[in-house]
Amino acid sequence: MCGIVGVLGQHEAAPLLVEALKRLEYRGYDSAGIATVNNGAIGRRRAVGKLVNLSDHLVHAPLAGRAGIGHTRWATHGAATEVNAHPHTGHGVAVVHNGIIENYRALGAALADEGVLPTSQTDTEIVALLIGRALQGGASPAAAVAAVLPQLEGAFALCMLFEGYDDLMICARRGSPLVIGHGTGEMFVGSDAIALAPLTDRLTYLDEGDWAVITRAGAQVFDAQGAPVTRPLQRIAVDQARVDKAGYRHFMAKEIAEQPTVVANALAAYIDEGGMPALPVDFTGVDRVVLVACGTASYACHVAKYWFEQIARIPAEIDVASEFRYRDPVLSPRSMAVFVSQSGETADTLAALRHVRGQVAQVVAVVNVPTSSIAREADCVLPIWAGVEIGVASTKAFTCQLTVLALMALQAAKARGTIDDAQIAAHVQGLRSVAGLMNVAIDGANAYPAVAQQLAQARDILFLGRGPMFPLALEGALKLKEISYIHAEAYASGELKHGPIALIDADVPVIVFAPPDGLFDKTVSNMQEVMARHGKVLLVSDAHGIAEAGEGVWATITMPSVDAVWAPILYAVPAQFLAYYTAVAKGTDVDQPRNLAKSVTVE
Repeated sequence: MCGIVGVLGQHEAAPLLVEALKRLEYRGYDSAGIATVNNGAIGRRRAVGKLVNLSDHLVHAPLAGRAGIGHTRWATHGAATEVNAHPHTGHGVAVVHNGIIENYRALGAALADEGVLPTSQTDTEIVALLIGRALQGGASPAAAVAAVLPQLEGAFALCMLFEGYDDLMICARRGSPLVIGHGTGEMFVGSDAIALAPLTDRLTYLDEGDWAVITRAGAQVFDAQGAPVTRPLQRIAVDQARVDKAGYRHFMAKEIAEQPTVVANALAAYIDEGGMPALPVDFTGVDRVVLVACGTASYACHVAKYWFEQIARIPAEIDVASEFRYRDPVLSPRSMAVFVSQSGETADTLAALRHVRGQVAQVVAVVNVPTSSIAREADCVLPIWAGVEIGVASTKAFTCQLTVLALMALQAAKARGTIDDAQIAAHVQGLRSVAGLMNVAIDGANAYPAVAQQLAQARDILFLGRGPMFPLALEGALKLKEISYIHAEAYASGELKHGPIALIDADVPVIVFAPPDGLFDKTVSNMQEVMARHGKVLLVSDAHGIAEAGEGVWATITMPSVDAVWAPILYAVPAQFLAYYTAVAKGTDVDQPRNLAKSVTVE
């Protein structure tokens, strides 16, 4: 979701702000803007659409000043228009904001009674107007912010500049992440470390409810009660190469290709010298695993449910985080709650984590960002080692999540004694082989463009799978919807005849994930039902499976043979490639699809 950057620098801020905002494009946005303070006066430039439009605007109307804030907006309250773009201003203040101010209407109504009216449709402008009113009443910037923050309900990350102050920024967070960067005679603010990577690697993460008064000399942090606090300064280097396309046409293509390496990295992080899983997770006394996530991460949890139950024989249940706490789930002190999130900032997942705190034996975070809010609030953190993922449609994070969850299931099996060490070692060896097999699958990418040209003509596409391949089918359908904008649905193959088969005709391609496993014959039987109704079947299987069941299908994708239990990790590659090449064939924006954000930090 939206991106924030702030600079108190020694050089002109505008180019630094635009460059930093480019590094936040992956979060998703539909407008952008910056504001600076120059000789005490606030100047502002905003534009709808891509950052290049803001850059063009700045060429014709430059903005001077060495103190500035910038923002990429993903529209929530109010359409994507220039008047709704950030920064917003009040009397003597400019504000950028991530999140949602839930009580902005009531606050706005109170302002209207005083004759103070907004010019936009946004919740953010109300914050600027409230602070501006306090400034007009004689409050200092810090006193104005301290008075307004307790009035705000909802989630926010805020960064502010003030008229007459060339050496001051104030920022605050509640529910949305914010980080302060430390330079030499310079200070920075960002919604994540990537924005600040070229500027500094010395970072302070604000805790929930914190706000900070920042000058070039440093930052004074206050907690939610207004008491001065000290937050640790950390040195965190973001790999610059990981934020570059490295010759690929799209970040998504690069990140698909990186999967063999990052999956191997994840395995190396959690397998000891004896070949056994060695994660810092204690399954002693745990009788149930509760898996909570959103989107792609929730499908990783769906696959993991099979592993926990079939390998470790421990009950596992899954919830989408956005619904979890609203059904008031029954939890027990013998449950382990596992929260899976690429960013570690997913608002619904973070809220679900806070809901279970104190009710379960252990809270485990499976995240890609070990400094994220979810990681900091969990009892145990399991980084997935995927590296920076820029493409909005998750690829390598998904397969690394699966890898870590698979190792968790094996460790649970060892702790519970459901399989012996020899069986665990065999499973680990099977997992290790997946990285190499992914290389083989990626080398076969030339099989996809011709198929994708046909898929790009479809209005509706179905995905089928059984057992752990059903959630993989769900992930394939989600990927296709996200970046090609084609309607796609996934079904457990056996459910086809319970309604969805009515959709089948010659114009509806049906993609079937069917590695040779214990359910292969049943999947093929369901596939035959599709073909009997003139459905166009694309069969994804290995050479043996295609020889066994490929007669009469429209097209095939041949995969290397893999241990059936780990097939979902390998078969993520064709799911990703089918979506990628279909989107390329349609000419859509692969890395930044419409209406989507990489990190969903509002509920």
